[in-house]
Amino acid sequence: MNNKDIAIIAAKLLDERKAENILVLDVSLHSSFADYLVIASGGSERQVGTLSEDVADRLAKEGVIAKNVEGKKNSGWILTDFGDVIVNVFSREQRDRYNIEKVWADCPRLDVELMED
Repeated sequence: MNNKDIAIIAAKLLDERKAENILVLDVSLHSSFADYLVIASGGSERQVGTLSEDVADRLAKEGVIAKNVEGKKNSGWILTDFGDVIVNVFSREQRDRYNIEKVWADCPRLDVELMED
């Protein structure tokens, strides 16, 4: 499984679990630490924690183990490092505060078909 596949699996799972504003950025030409950033929001700090855990569990079933996890359920931002794929799950407030999409605005967005509500 390649890094793009990992990012897509994470994004689709986040969508299934009702994450909001899911975005996958290809940062491979602009970053030495990752190829893809997956960014999503949860409606509450509890959901942020659950979403992060669900992604880690799903990818572990594919043999992709998280190398590191930063943040706690009540911090409003959990970053899970899967090597060349970084999954960021934010509370709405923390996502607005840090606005990391702006930092990576010149990176291409991956077109991932997600479910419509």
